[in-house]
Amino acid sequence: MVEIMPFFHYGFLQRALVGGVLIGVSCGLLGVFLVLRRESMVGHGLAHVIFGGVALAILLDTSPLPVALAVALLTAWTMERLKGAERFGGDTGIGIVSSLGMAAGLLAVSKANSFNASVLGYLFGDILSMGQGDLWFAGCLALFTIGVIMAFYHELIFATFDRESAFTSGVNASALDMVLSLLTAVAVVIGMKVVGLLMVSALIIMPAATALALASSFRRAMALAVAVSVVSVAGGIAVSYWADTPPSATIVLLNGLFLVAALLSGR
Repeated sequence: MVEIMPFFHYGFLQRALVGGVLIGVSCGLLGVFLVLRRESMVGHGLAHVIFGGVALAILLDTSPLPVALAVALLTAWTMERLKGAERFGGDTGIGIVSSLGMAAGLLAVSKANSFNASVLGYLFGDILSMGQGDLWFAGCLALFTIGVIMAFYHELIFATFDRESAFTSGVNASALDMVLSLLTAVAVVIGMKVVGLLMVSALIIMPAATALALASSFRRAMALAVAVSVVSVAGGIAVSYWADTPPSATIVLLNGLFLVAALLSGR
């Protein structure tokens, strides 16, 4: 008898499914705000810099996750500071830090003489290698993201749609921007396990774009973005298992199919 749900029999598939769903929740929620704020490329820029952090960890022969996380948080803070400067826009800051991060990563990898399978795993994802620590990390991020959005829901919406009015009304829009950027940085670090640094921005942008193309309200858009993200991750893992395809690519392509279907719906 063919096993229909192997996730309940194999520990590595169970961890991949749970971890992927948890990071999908975070990416879906954060993505809606980033897309509406015209900051979709934040995740892409962070991914480039995080590659530099991973390469630095390989050069120093230490664990990549703590180094990548520290680099991601510092980069998110720097990008927000550059965005707030009068001479720079948000896209300028992203371009500056992403270029420097990728260049530093390439330099570090060349010095380490270690462009091996582990580096490729960070670039293209290795969701099947998720451990218990990754699950706790993803779970904490999901809970914290939900908590922040629930606590500052109205302020976040106000600052997203009318930043100037929010500022004059006493809303600390800059602080909210910083919190969203830091949460996105952590999401990208964990997301590199799911789809890799080269495709992690798709996990943030595509579910949000799909939801915004279909939903008639902000709350529905967030719920639908989470649903699309979760289904894409779970479905991508299942399809990759039976079709013997790379999980990361399958997850991203499934997200793309949902987006195309939403755009073709004509709503």
